[in-house]
Amino acid sequence: MGERPRPPFLAAGEDRGPSAGEERQTDASGPSSPAPPASAGRGGEPDARFTFANERTFLAWIRTALALVAAGLAIVQLLPPFPGIRWGRHAIGVPLILLGAVVAVTSYLEWNANQRALRRGEPLRRSRLPQLLAAVIALVALAAAALSLASR
Repeated sequence: MGERPRPPFLAAGEDRGPSAGEERQTDASGPSSPAPPASAGRGGEPDARFTFANERTFLAWIRTALALVAAGLAIVQLLPPFPGIRWGRHAIGVPLILLGAVVAVTSYLEWNANQRALRRGEPLRRSRLPQLLAAVIALVALAAAALSLASR
């Protein structure tokens, strides 16, 4: 078989996929797979995809922190008081506000450490934020349930 004609809108050497009857190799070693990202090495600039992924993760943690602060403020300001337990709203809302502050600061520190590790070509640290969030939110939920039952 001869070489298939190149459409006029493609640059020389550019390939837009298989033509009819051809199959493209799809495993990781095939010519159609993107090249693995280059390692930053010591002090070099990391692959932009890793930098952007690190930034997206940081922004997701910041959204979580903002949601925690907003939920805590809403509980303290808008939730009706528990009958006979004046401090009940604060026992639920204030820990959420504080957790939001901790998540915001910790997420920045983790973003910075991850960016530094990417630049140095080192492995990334494991995040403790999921464990912290799960533990504090579980405790707040238990406190809310106890307050709700105690105020009946």
